Amino acid sequence: MELDERKMKILQAVVRNYLETGEPVGSRTISKYTDLNLSSATIRNEMADLEEMGYIVQPHTSAGRIPSDKGYRLYVDCMLREKEKEVDEIKELLLEKEEKLDDLLKQAAKALAVNTNYATMISSPRFHQNKLKFIQLSRVGSGQLLAVIVTEGNVIKNHIIETAETFDDEALLKLNLLMNTNLTGLSVEEINLSMISVLKKQAGVHSDIIGNVLDAVAEAIRSDDDLEIYTSGANNILKYPELADRERAGELIHTFEEKQPLTELALGSLASENTGIRVYIGDEAPVESLRDCSVVTATYEIEDGIKGTIGIVGPKRMDYDRVVGTLKQLKNQLDDLYSKG
Repeated sequence: MELDERKMKILQAVVRNYLETGEPVGSRTISKYTDLNLSSATIRNEMADLEEMGYIVQPHTSAGRIPSDKGYRLYVDCMLREKEKEVDEIKELLLEKEEKLDDLLKQAAKALAVNTNYATMISSPRFHQNKLKFIQLSRVGSGQLLAVIVTEGNVIKNHIIETAETFDDEALLKLNLLMNTNLTGLSVEEINLSMISVLKKQAGVHSDIIGNVLDAVAEAIRSDDDLEIYTSGANNILKYPELADRERAGELIHTFEEKQPLTELALGSLASENTGIRVYIGDEAPVESLRDCSVVTATYEIEDGIKGTIGIVGPKRMDYDRVVGTLKQLKNQLDDLYSKG
């Protein structure tokens, strides 16, 4: 029998309150916990119906109710349906948006190289101080769990967790509830040892898996795999005699082809509290292979907390006025374009 909206809200309130406190839940608590504006008497009647239907149970006479396995199952199935729908919608939206952004940043890097006659790089945007939105654990094979992790900015990461433990549906159900109830909305820095200890205690015989899941969450939140670097104009370096000898030019060209040093440059820029124009001359450059050059960087922001790095690399005698002016203009264009969209 399908629950009406009122019964479903009361069941959800019972489950959430019980997950938070570990104590049986009474009608008076529910009357404060929901937005239904119902009297305690009406809630008692609805809870009696839910008990008769097998969704909640009364562990002791005169005590409140706790969710049954059937109640947990309905709660989680509804939650997962909503989250899966949200994830599907996010994927579709992101694919469309990422394709447009990908093309835009490639064109911007190319235009910047043409306008300045130097080498240029632009990083894709990433969240600063990323937070967890949702975790879903499911079995994918013998000794393996799949952790689907959705982080702020709607970035979706899949991680396979190897485990010697076996998990039935109810064990996975309770782990999913435990994780999402306690971790949603937190950054890695906010997940402290005390919290981990409580989670492991609540997970009981499956406490060992908590550490593995938290490692996967930390990797998803801190991962730089999704940081794309778009470059253009590397051959412009050869136009400047002081950078054109074989060894220097080869090292610089390799930096722009291999891109890992540019990823480090972008991450260093994003980690800085200074989001304005920064100029590095010679040995000041944060990347070893760029220390015969001047590097000018700026941070653009397309939404609150979602930032990327723009960089221009040229000789120490670069036209700083022109470079800074061009960089400011592009930064402002990117800021404005996405703050409106």
